[in-house]
Amino acid sequence: MTADTITAADIRINARWLIPIEPSGAVLEHQAVIIQGTRIAAILPIPDADREVHAREVIDLPDHVVMPGLINMHGHAAMSLFRGLADDLPLMSWLNDHIWPAEGRFVSEQFIADGTQLAMAEMLRTGTTTFSDMYFFPEIVAQIAHDSGMRAQVCFPLLDFPTVWGAGPEEYLSKGEALINTWKDSSYIMPAIGPHAPYTVSDAPLVEARELSEKTGARLQIHLHETAFEVADAIETRGQRPAERLAALGVLGTNTQCVHMTQVSDQDISLLADSGAHVIHCPESNLKLASGLCPAHRLWQEGVNLALGTDGAASNNDLDLFGEARTAAMVAKAVANDASALTAHQALQMATLNGAKALGRDHELGSLVAGKLADIIAIDLSDPFIQPVYDPASHLVYSNHGRAVSHSWINGVPQVQDGRLTRIDVPDLMLRVEDWGGKIRAQQAS
Repeated sequence: MTADTITAADIRINARWLIPIEPSGAVLEHQAVIIQGTRIAAILPIPDADREVHAREVIDLPDHVVMPGLINMHGHAAMSLFRGLADDLPLMSWLNDHIWPAEGRFVSEQFIADGTQLAMAEMLRTGTTTFSDMYFFPEIVAQIAHDSGMRAQVCFPLLDFPTVWGAGPEEYLSKGEALINTWKDSSYIMPAIGPHAPYTVSDAPLVEARELSEKTGARLQIHLHETAFEVADAIETRGQRPAERLAALGVLGTNTQCVHMTQVSDQDISLLADSGAHVIHCPESNLKLASGLCPAHRLWQEGVNLALGTDGAASNNDLDLFGEARTAAMVAKAVANDASALTAHQALQMATLNGAKALGRDHELGSLVAGKLADIIAIDLSDPFIQPVYDPASHLVYSNHGRAVSHSWINGVPQVQDGRLTRIDVPDLMLRVEDWGGKIRAQQAS
């Protein structure tokens, strides 16, 4: 739609700066974003909008950057209730001695509902409009996200052993296919398949997961090459690196999202690039658990689609994707020994358009382009800690904190207005969170 054909609009956002992500590296000034229904109708200079557009609501943001909503491509939302529970521990000790026992004691449908809503409140307040979740009771996560109007990829868990959600692979896959069928036509909820990791899922269920992905089009997300131990153990027990095994099983493909990838060889990079698989980079969790460093800059150079995730709040310990973009850019420079590696604009692309590509929805998400869905955020750059402004993209990555997000829209519906959540009852949520915290503290002390 061009400006001269627009006569009316629902919302007009006047922005001091606009970073559309497409075209790459662009920073526009004094632009108006026109929203009609659930979609972006046009982006045009403010003087043109003054002449051509009559909007029901006009929002002036004279000190703000407007950009597409962030896409957090990996997490375990309900684990926000375990935030800070077991810090400063290596991954396997953290899992085996602390997290898995706590999950066995507390995870229930209500735990998932309350923990997911807590995570969503944090993510919305810090600029995320779409998140990916891999955890128990995915049907609860899907419903909570849908009811709040937040977009989510919901990966059902798949493991070889029983958990609170299922007795084994057969039940996980049966329930998972039902989840896919329930939400397959939703714009908000993207059901997906979540085999936990190569060391917790054997060959037969992995092949069934691949077949289910091929049958339904559902994405497949898996923790992969997260630690040196994982890779070394796979070589010793199977004679193959985990990525090589997945490739042999036909699991690596354009629908596959590989989370972490901190231990990467030349062969691994070739497999990723040739298969079209996506890498989900979670630098802060990897740093905190001392899991290793993903060679993000090299993967980018080799054409691998690289998106960002926070992981869960139990291993991060926050869900601020702007902070993750900053850490990703910093770590990439150190790993590459090159200060120009992974620029601010590239980090922002990882947090938006590349996530949309991993979801297979880059035709309607991840950038501010006419015709795409109106998932939009605004960041206030007027605070002293972000002044003066020479390069808004640089500030968003290197100086910003997600709490500077002032506004958020999903499908054109306001989710954050002047820093306040519009669709989550925060006082009521905090009462429920306080109750969970008391129960978990009491159990830890006993």
